[in-house]
Amino acid sequence: QVQLVESGGGLVESGGSLRLSCAASGMIFRDFEMGWYLQAPGKQRELVAAITQGGHTMYGDSVKGRFTISRDNAQNTMYLQMNSLKVEDTAVYYCNAALTGADRVDYWGEGTQVTVSS
Repeated sequence: QVQLVESGGGLVESGGSLRLSCAASGMIFRDFEMGWYLQAPGKQRELVAAITQGGHTMYGDSVKGRFTISRDNAQNTMYLQMNSLKVEDTAVYYCNAALTGADRVDYWGEGTQVTVSS
């Protein structure tokens, strides 16, 4: 079955950087659109960034210019480079894998906590 395992979260000071990784298994990685979502306490899950099967990227407005999403199809891994982190970036970050055919099918990792201190 599809498994997504996030890593790289942690505590960082404002202005610092972190790199998240999502290791995928049980799937043909190159066939999936991949994405990162965040969920802050008391709020809905929201898109951070996504990368299509062809490598096209899209970003949420709050992270444009600071975060970079990438994927390595040979390693079945997706990354999120987060620079210039802000306190408001604090959240649980989830890896998402989506089959984007006629009916979208989503798979989720368990999430990794990112905490940015002032």
